Amino acid sequence: MILSEDRQSHWAHVITDKVWGDDIVDFSDDDEALKAAKKAIIAFVKEDMEIDTKAREKVASLKRGVMEGTSEWEILYKKYYEEEKNRRG
Repeated sequence: MILSEDRQSHWAHVITDKVWGDDIVDFSDDDEALKAAKKAIIAFVKEDMEIDTKAREKVASLKRGVMEGTSEWEILYKKYYEEEKNRRG
């Protein structure tokens, strides 16, 4: 996992503090709110990594052998990343 436990905890606190501070949600149990935030963070990062992998695979599968780091690669990667992201909803 790209995010360490400490980083997950930090972001969970940032998110729950902001949501609570902006009076969007009142939490009946702070620990459950933090667990839910961590779970959402992990799911988001996992899906983003999957989308990234798919986009990279699509660029790599092109017959013309586009080199990573080139502007053409960046354009194609962004295109395929957005397509995969939109496909997943």
